[in-house]
Amino acid sequence: MIRLLLLDVDGTLTDGTINLLELDSGTYEAKSFHIHDGLGIVAWLKLGREIAIISGRESKSLRKRASELGITRIFMGVEDKSIIARNIISGLNLSKDEVACIGDDINDLGMFRESSLCFAPANANPYMHTKADVVLSCRGGYGAVREMIEFILRRNEEEYQEFLALYE
Repeated sequence: MIRLLLLDVDGTLTDGTINLLELDSGTYEAKSFHIHDGLGIVAWLKLGREIAIISGRESKSLRKRASELGITRIFMGVEDKSIIARNIISGLNLSKDEVACIGDDINDLGMFRESSLCFAPANANPYMHTKADVVLSCRGGYGAVREMIEFILRRNEEEYQEFLALYE
């Protein structure tokens, strides 16, 4: 059973676009997050599962969105995602078989190595499609994380029904 999801951000939870807003008070970064991903993440957490975000970039908007969703494991500015992934997995006393991840580019391969089930959004770098176990139909930032969550839960009908019952 998958108990932990490792999530990249830019290109998976977002469409990969970075908007830099120039204001008189300084430069601000803006990111867009899809509501379907958010509902799936909240439901995953309500089911007693774990999520960790591992991002190569620092982002105030990511920290805000993660807080809204109840994600407490957020690692930003990470160069080697495999080290962070191993530490999280070890800290939760999980095995690789209990871990899935999603990534869209080669800097996510470290997470792939530490996970038993790897996903890539439809618009991921083509090389990542060759490394992923599942290439999703959704693009990053357009419900790819939600699609991944439902894919995992549908492998066990009882788990999927529990997921649906959260909102019925």
